[in-house]
Amino acid sequence: MRLAWAIVAGALGAGALAWWLTREAAPAASPASAAMPAASAAAGAPPASDGPALYRWRDDAGVVQVTDIPPRGRDYTLVDVAALERRNTIQASPTVEAAR
Repeated sequence: MRLAWAIVAGALGAGALAWWLTREAAPAASPASAAMPAASAAAGAPPASDGPALYRWRDDAGVVQVTDIPPRGRDYTLVDVAALERRNTIQASPTVEAAR
C-alpha cells in the first residue's frame, strides 16, 4: 500500500513540476508605451495602442459619439479597444434566446 501512495505522490509531483516549467510568463509592457517619448507623455497625449484608436465624446445635443477621428475643439476620451476584446464574454444560449 505504501508503494501505491509513493507512486501517486510521485505522479502528482511530476505533474506539478511540469506545470511549473511550462506555464506562460507574465505579459510584458507593450513596446509602444515603452517607446513613447517623455515629451508627449508629459503633454498628456494618449499612449499608442496596438489596435485601432476610438474616441468617445459628446456632441452639442449631449449624445455620446464614438469615432475613429478625434473631435476638434471638444474633450474626448480614448477607448481602449484591446481591453474590450480581452473581456470575458458569455455566449447566449440559443434555447433561451428562442424563448424570448
